[in-house]
Amino acid sequence: MGQGGRPATGMEAFWDLERFLSKASRTHLRLGDIERESEQRGRELIRLALQGHLDGRGDGDVGAAIAVPGPNGPVRLAYKRSHTRRIVTLFGEVSVTRMGYGAPGRESIHPLDAELALPGRSYSYEISRRLVRCCVCGPFEEAVDLVAETTGVKVPKRSAETIVKEAAADFDSFYAGRAAGVIAKGDILVGAIDGKGIPMVKPEGATKVVRRTKGAKANKKRMATVAAVFSQAPQVRSPEAVVASLFALPGQPGPARPRRRRVNKRVWASLKSSKDTFFADVKAEMTRRDPVHGHTWVIVTDGERALQRRVAVTFQDVTLVLDLLHVLEKLWKVAYVFHPEASPQAETFVRERALRILSGQVSQVVKGLRQTVTKRRLGGEKAKTVLGVTNYYYDHRERMRYDVYLKNGWPIASGSVEGACKNLIKDRFERSGMRWTPDMAEAMLRLRAVYLSGDLEAYWAHHVQQDQQRLHPKGLWRLVRK
Repeated sequence: MGQGGRPATGMEAFWDLERFLSKASRTHLRLGDIERESEQRGRELIRLALQGHLDGRGDGDVGAAIAVPGPNGPVRLAYKRSHTRRIVTLFGEVSVTRMGYGAPGRESIHPLDAELALPGRSYSYEISRRLVRCCVCGPFEEAVDLVAETTGVKVPKRSAETIVKEAAADFDSFYAGRAAGVIAKGDILVGAIDGKGIPMVKPEGATKVVRRTKGAKANKKRMATVAAVFSQAPQVRSPEAVVASLFALPGQPGPARPRRRRVNKRVWASLKSSKDTFFADVKAEMTRRDPVHGHTWVIVTDGERALQRRVAVTFQDVTLVLDLLHVLEKLWKVAYVFHPEASPQAETFVRERALRILSGQVSQVVKGLRQTVTKRRLGGEKAKTVLGVTNYYYDHRERMRYDVYLKNGWPIASGSVEGACKNLIKDRFERSGMRWTPDMAEAMLRLRAVYLSGDLEAYWAHHVQQDQQRLHPKGLWRLVRK
């Protein structure tokens, strides 16, 4: 046994666990106590076995000297010295002793580091992977505690934040090199783009507000751009069916219709990318899936003019659809000008005009609402509300050809990106008291997008490969033979 009676080898730890279990049966320990103690002892058993394996791998001594490229030709590294570094694994801390090759003024190179694919930090890739997975799902404090409970390893919060930032470094290269999914014949390729605010940390030196003025917010939000891209089979619907589903009573199902599954859906967002760069990324993702533009491309957005202008500039031969739910929100505002809120009359008002809009009668709805303002001699805020909505509809009428979209089976609402805004940002970034720095928010957006797109395991393998290439690039050194 080692110092203080603790096991010094994996075999000793195994017999120690055997003795504990034998004693537990004699002392009638409860199952929960046995589980916790067995887990701790079993973890130590594996740690010692792993340490024994690492000791048996040797120190990576490859010969008398190695050479590395230099500005004036190869540089010989012949000063050999053993160095020991600690690595925190799933089972606890282990040490790796490896031979270093150096020369005056040169950083030592350790061939065993590349052979074992050791990370640059003291935490193993597997610890980092589990920590990242927990962090993208919940607050850092909870993630750190969960990793500690399941592995026995307590990672400081600051270290966890650094690990998350570094883990997001290969997001762009991962998706740029990812094989495109096959789009079935006849399917349409859909893109949806929206924005969502993220609460930010106040900058240093910001003036403290004793009491907020009317309408002032407790914290400043910075807008992230959110996108979703997927393919799906066309789903032909009638205006009547859409209205029936939108106005179904609580507990009363809408009309039965087959669900069209979204295929290879990818969601992502960025806080730091410019709008032009982000839109170019959306186009690159859609082009990667359909390089020859052999399928119909549909992009659904809300009515933000700047967003729509960027879509029009970035994309060619694409159908731009104004989100129907955004249209209906404005229609409800008009309904409440003429009828009490939550009244049956207001619902009937919206239902009737929604059916006409879906039937391709946007101009007629606009004309009718304007005539109503004149006939009722509306003025002030009421007239401003109604005329503002009619002007909005008229300006966007080319993107409100819902009768054509429904006949073609194209989507008319941005539920996919709205869901992405909720799942990607709201559920993780807007919990009570959370504030974000730009760098931390961007890293979390990337990793949470990878997770929600179902790509976390594939991304992690790519990240480890890229990180190893940065740490131990191929051709870094060669053996000097006598």
